[in-house]
Amino acid sequence: MKFTVVLHTDDGHHYGVIVPDLPGCFSAGDGIDEALSSVIEAIDLHVETLLEDGGDIPARLPIDAHKDNPDFAGGIWAVVDAPIEKYFGPAEKINITLPKLLLAKIDSYAKAHGATRSGFLADAARSAMR
Repeated sequence: MKFTVVLHTDDGHHYGVIVPDLPGCFSAGDGIDEALSSVIEAIDLHVETLLEDGGDIPARLPIDAHKDNPDFAGGIWAVVDAPIEKYFGPAEKINITLPKLLLAKIDSYAKAHGATRSGFLADAARSAMR
């Protein structure tokens, strides 16, 4: 699942990372790559705790929804993919019927955004139910 993150640095070497859509979820690392790897682990632990406590995973908002927040001013924006689907239980195959043109648009959009049809539909469903 994809999450928007923002990185900050004071010295150009050590980076703090905040996950705006998961309040209280943050991490850090030496360099951007390490910081991004560390935040994926932080997201995993945060989501596990959130779900164990009966909470829901908030929908990912676009960067534009966060960019005017003064807490994130001057940050470097990124999107990370954290493998948290393991907490949702086993996958179940379903059969649905959609208009051919809509299905083609879904597939095109998903491919352009690095997602699968199933992943896109699951994200859209989660977003619609929030």
